Amino acid sequence: MSKALAPAFVAVPGADLNRYLSAVNSVAILSADEERALAERYYYNEDVDAARQLVLAHLRFVVHVARGYNGYGLQLSDLVQEGNVGLMKAVKRFDPTMGVRLVSFAVHWIKAEIHEFILRNWRIVKIATTKSQRKLFFNLRSHKRRLGVLSGDEVNMIATELNVSPEDVREMEGRLAAHDTAFDAPVDADDESASQAPVYYLEDASMDPAHQLEDAQWTDNTTDRLQLAMNSLDERSRDILQQRWFNDDKATLHDLAAQYSVSAERIRQLEANAMKKIKLAMLEA
Repeated sequence: MSKALAPAFVAVPGADLNRYLSAVNSVAILSADEERALAERYYYNEDVDAARQLVLAHLRFVVHVARGYNGYGLQLSDLVQEGNVGLMKAVKRFDPTMGVRLVSFAVHWIKAEIHEFILRNWRIVKIATTKSQRKLFFNLRSHKRRLGVLSGDEVNMIATELNVSPEDVREMEGRLAAHDTAFDAPVDADDESASQAPVYYLEDASMDPAHQLEDAQWTDNTTDRLQLAMNSLDERSRDILQQRWFNDDKATLHDLAAQYSVSAERIRQLEANAMKKIKLAMLEA
């Protein structure tokens, strides 16, 4: 039986955040012995009620961690909810034999969930996708609060401290300074301000009639060459490709092996040979 926590144990702050904060602060803090006893009950006996008590007793710590991410413009209740998910993952994986308190183990899981939530929601366009970019995203903001616009020496200092290149620091500084812009004009905008929306001046190359005609002709030409190449195959090879690649309900190698009374490996060989002939015929067409 898997040591999974029931979804009902996920604490959700809801609309009334103050009531939630009051509720979690009213839960008694566990002593080291109480925490170890509950952790052992869950770890060894999969006692879900013990896991629930561990989660409830540490919800106030999640709030404490979540408050540290208030500067990203996201609702505290959302940050708390994501942190609670991290807390539950930590309780699920906590090993009481390691000799550490749950809070020390859980903080990494709580922060990881909050980080992922911020990166998914802070900007429409993803601002940090690589590991080094994420490190910069969550560290450069605190540096900039102290330093303002970064000088060359400050860029080099931060790059050395975070083990990234100065170019990465400059790029992330620019990303943090940028702002998202709505593509369409606001519904209440007047004619003058509405004309400044990107929808009116960004070019959509896909709607160029010349490009559309070129794409249509290329598609038609490719379809014609493919049909000619298919017609050059023997009937069995053509049927195998048709069933394997072009039918909506695609056949498996074993389906075709049963149909033609050969092995699945033989069908694979026939398919590979037919594909080679198709490619060669389309190049020569």
